[in-house]
Amino acid sequence: MIEAVIFDLDGVLIDSEHVWDEVRQQLAEERGGHWSDNASRDMMGMSSLEWSRYMRDVVGLDEKPDEISAEVVRRLEKRYHAELPLIPGALGAVERLAARWPLGLASSSNRELIDLVLAESGLGRSFQASVSSEEVARGKPAPDVFLEAARRLDVDPTRCAAIEDSENGIHAAKAAGMRTIAIPNPRYPPAKDALEAADVILEGIEELTPAVVEPG
Repeated sequence: MIEAVIFDLDGVLIDSEHVWDEVRQQLAEERGGHWSDNASRDMMGMSSLEWSRYMRDVVGLDEKPDEISAEVVRRLEKRYHAELPLIPGALGAVERLAARWPLGLASSSNRELIDLVLAESGLGRSFQASVSSEEVARGKPAPDVFLEAARRLDVDPTRCAAIEDSENGIHAAKAAGMRTIAIPNPRYPPAKDALEAADVILEGIEELTPAVVEPG
């Protein structure tokens, strides 16, 4: 029996993965780094500490990881304040599920960005807990962020459903023992093995209903 639902943020509720890429690539180009074709996929799901180290060690930025992270967050905050890329249907889907279960958020975004999105979108009133991967030991595909969200909701992870869009996110949710509902991001489609690991695959968040989360 499902007792709670845990959402990812980027790619599930806000169409932001490409915004992250644009900001990080621009920063790399401005500061003499080398942005490869693999950088976007490599960093997807990483915690802020992990991806900022990647920006230093692989992309080649000279700044310290915490300085890189802070600058990326500053630029993203500016973008979000100008236009929050909320996915159409996200608010309705969240409200449908919140009417039945407590909701949590398990995101790779920095805490400042999670709080900004929840406040400005109106989504915040529906979530009882939120976790940034910078608050746990490992980012996705490790299960840490999902396990911590379940802990904060006081629900056994095996009685949670997770809503994910990315390859690393799907693997993280499954590793946490959760029923995993995939809504693949068309810009960054998950690999076949990740999709095969999901319990349900939806074409869009408008298809997300209580009956999908917990079939009768």
